[in-house]
Amino acid sequence: MPKTNKDEKIEDVEIKSGLEIHQQLDTHKLFCFCPSLLRQDSPDYLVERRLHVVAGESGKIDVAAKHEASKEKSFIYECYNDNVCLVDLDEEPPEKINEEALKIVLQISLLLNCEIIQDTQIMRKTVIDGSNVSGFQRTVFIAKNGYVDTKFGRVRIKSIMLEEDAARIIKEENDKKIYRLDRLGIPLVEIATEADIKDPIQAKEVALYIGDVLRACKVKRGLGTIRQDVNLSVKYKGKQGERIEIKGVQEPDLIEKTILIEVERQKKLIKENKSKPEVRKALENGETEFLRPLPGASRMYPETDLPLLHISRDLINEIKNNLPKLKSELRSDLEKRGLNPELIKEILKENKLNDFQELLIVYNNPDLVAKMLTIWKKEIENKIGKTNFTLDILETILQALQSKKIKENEIKEIMEEIAKGKNVMDAVKREKIENLEEEILKIIKEKPSLSTNAYMGLVMQKFKGKINGKEAMEIIKKLVKN
Repeated sequence: MPKTNKDEKIEDVEIKSGLEIHQQLDTHKLFCFCPSLLRQDSPDYLVERRLHVVAGESGKIDVAAKHEASKEKSFIYECYNDNVCLVDLDEEPPEKINEEALKIVLQISLLLNCEIIQDTQIMRKTVIDGSNVSGFQRTVFIAKNGYVDTKFGRVRIKSIMLEEDAARIIKEENDKKIYRLDRLGIPLVEIATEADIKDPIQAKEVALYIGDVLRACKVKRGLGTIRQDVNLSVKYKGKQGERIEIKGVQEPDLIEKTILIEVERQKKLIKENKSKPEVRKALENGETEFLRPLPGASRMYPETDLPLLHISRDLINEIKNNLPKLKSELRSDLEKRGLNPELIKEILKENKLNDFQELLIVYNNPDLVAKMLTIWKKEIENKIGKTNFTLDILETILQALQSKKIKENEIKEIMEEIAKGKNVMDAVKREKIENLEEEILKIIKEKPSLSTNAYMGLVMQKFKGKINGKEAMEIIKKLVKN
């Protein structure tokens, strides 16, 4: 039973909800070889078009497409020479589907326990709001019948699609819309669950888990690369309301709030017998506003320029045998190695897991290696500026440690010397200074009554990186005190 923000039960209400999650993949475009690069500079040229609605596979015109066509708008497209091509402009047929993008979607599908559809038809989905120059979006059904287990029960994955992202809107003025074509054609995975979600908290749990799966694979990161929609229907006092699709519920916390507010809106509409299917836009405060009528199956028809897509059993097995680990699994592995939560967070946040594992082969001290890759590197950059600690540099330092040419407590100082421009081989050369304490005592006797920091400067000047600074300071403090 859903709850309000005040933890009061919503009486006599049942909800059925599902999620649709759209995530950009980090590859070139789906049906051409243009790079997936968003631009901020002025376009090289403009193209103007008008779009016309067509019947779908069923022979009917989709209600949402008819709604857009009634606006009679023209569309201006901003284009670039290096990442917009004739495929984007619908002036030549598409290339074969991007194989890297297909492999990434197969990974996602298997991580979500789905069945792969081995022979599938690339389809066209009618879209005439101007966001696709052709008036349709290419999409292909890749997998079905998966699931996510939650503490509320299992939520089934209905479908996983691979499709083109749309152009992005730049400006709308009177009867014209201006779009930029840099985003058009970027590979997009669409994950749709069944309406198995019965509670707002469960909806958030499913979204977080799917997000974990996506981040384990090669997807784009940052603002605008992922979009989340919520499908919701409400049954109130025995009366069933219509399905509502809520677009753009971006934050996991907002999913829970939006569902609760929409339940209250639907209750009122059901009481008044005014419930109707529609697409609504999510607002930052959890409320929604009308966008358009709810589309149906009438807008889908086969892509005639591309053959059936066959996914071989060998490819499926290859993907299955090399699935990436989820962040929750990686966190557990790092905990077993004895890392504290702060270091685990830094390793995962900075995507340093592969480097971490490589360096452990050279020197098996997880805590030390993690600090070198994250905390110490950040501290040095805050002090000196951006650094370039390549894997080769860090390996050389650890090899010197392994062969006992340097000590563990010298590593941060060595990294700082390298950041200042010293060659790594010179930085790891630490000449053995016999009777260091006696050498420091001579300096103190030559110039009595100085501060510890002044003595430190003299000592470091004399030995020029041949000694460990921390060890030298401890000796100075002891001698000055005595």
